Amino acid sequence: MRKTIVAAACAFTMAVGAASAQTYPSRPITLIVPFGAGGPTDTIARILADRMKVSLGQPIVVENVGGAAGSIGVGRAAAAAPDGYTLSIGHWGTHAVNSLIYKLHYDLLRDLQPIALVASNPYLILSTDAVPAHDLKGLIAWLKSDKTKATSATNGVGSAGYLIGSQFKKATGTSFQFVAYRAGVGGSMADLIGGHIDLMFDQIASSLPQVRAGGIRAYAVTAKTRLAVAPDIPTVDEAGLPGFYMSAWHGLWVPKGTPKAIVAKLNAAVVDALADPAVRQRLTSLGQQIPPRDRQTPEALAAQQRAEIAKWKPIIKANEPALH
Repeated sequence: MRKTIVAAACAFTMAVGAASAQTYPSRPITLIVPFGAGGPTDTIARILADRMKVSLGQPIVVENVGGAAGSIGVGRAAAAAPDGYTLSIGHWGTHAVNSLIYKLHYDLLRDLQPIALVASNPYLILSTDAVPAHDLKGLIAWLKSDKTKATSATNGVGSAGYLIGSQFKKATGTSFQFVAYRAGVGGSMADLIGGHIDLMFDQIASSLPQVRAGGIRAYAVTAKTRLAVAPDIPTVDEAGLPGFYMSAWHGLWVPKGTPKAIVAKLNAAVVDALADPAVRQRLTSLGQQIPPRDRQTPEALAAQQRAEIAKWKPIIKANEPALH
């Protein structure tokens, strides 16, 4: 009798999920960006949201929820109703590294369900134009001669800027102070341009336009090959810091328990967006690399997430005194 009741309950739940998926979406969808407006994650989110609404037939409203290296926004997304009306975007920091640093009130692997791997890009090593160095070797020499005064922007302890900066210190034998910006790249970039801070390790999407406009200097890209959109910027190998490769990937998630049919609809909307020539051109112009079709899946994003957690675990452990 009990088995019959359980089976009936499961069948009812599946039927309700299927019915809701058929009518989904019937109202606007919220996409949480766990950083302030104007940064690379925000830019990618808005490009995707603008195109996904065509497939879904409903607007996608971007909500910026910054703080604590993105963990506040991700926490809000994880606690949302699993009905497909709250999505979140994040990257290797928010959805891998944070689990190794912060005592989160949610579990990145258990409480969030992947939708799709979206794009990836390397970082640029940047400074304000006021820094008296015109190549990476010169920057390293300057940092070694001025160990107590130089500053570098981050989104907080454990953020991408912090971890890459820490690895840069270790690789070059330099020293500088970190300055945390709650509002994300927007505020820190303004201070970099204004000369109020000296350094930044930033994604191409937000920094390359500023490099082109003047006011900040790009010393190298943290990749094996030069960027198609900026072939004049040398790789770290060419600039004198061989093997210093760093890349950021982005993905979309929903709260755990979201019906599979809704996840499938959202994934299809992402795939459609990434196949759109206009979207591809916009992302490529920002230095983003779009994964092949067979990598634009929930399974690929889940595998990427687990691999990044394994990769960064020993690095975080080595930096524990500073992180806690």
